[in-house]
Amino acid sequence: MSGMKTFVNLGCGLPGSGHPPTVFEGWREVRVDVVADVQPDLVASMTNLSAIASNSTDGVWCSHAIEHLYRHEVAAALAEIYRILSPEGVACIRVPDLQAIAAFLAEDRLLEPIYQSAAGPISAHDILYGFGQEVAKGHANMAHRSGFTPSALVESLREAGFGQFLVMRLDNLELVGLAHKTAWRTEDERRVMANKIRA
Repeated sequence: MSGMKTFVNLGCGLPGSGHPPTVFEGWREVRVDVVADVQPDLVASMTNLSAIASNSTDGVWCSHAIEHLYRHEVAAALAEIYRILSPEGVACIRVPDLQAIAAFLAEDRLLEPIYQSAAGPISAHDILYGFGQEVAKGHANMAHRSGFTPSALVESLREAGFGQFLVMRLDNLELVGLAHKTAWRTEDERRVMANKIRA
């Protein structure tokens, strides 16, 4: 096990949910969530990861978590992600793509199901404000308090101090941001990492 790379699955949810991209394949996972019921390795807020040492992890996977924070809290969470990453570490951030759902809003299709998820039908309203079925059950932490377009995610990563980042639009109304503290070593590295994120 010695020498194995480690990534933090931030906002991990229930075991088996939110599968990390292949960029982290074969790495040791440390599951972190604010909800103790999902049995994470560490119960912590994304805005305070003080239990994790600075520069100590090779990667961070944060899927559909930072949109549950207010804008000023997003900045704090991304600063914490930056802090815990090793100098060569990589962060992958996945969020809903608000620009991609603009067409549904323009056509007055706010409440119409856009696609079927394992948890049930998802509407533009769910993407904007959080999955209504879960919020209705009293899970207020599932509400969305901020949102992202490609340029907004780029700006958030830049403000957090990342030296190099790539934001891609996925086919399922999502954005994924890939961020390094330092610049890409080569263009090939950037291309390989982008392909692994899409997988």
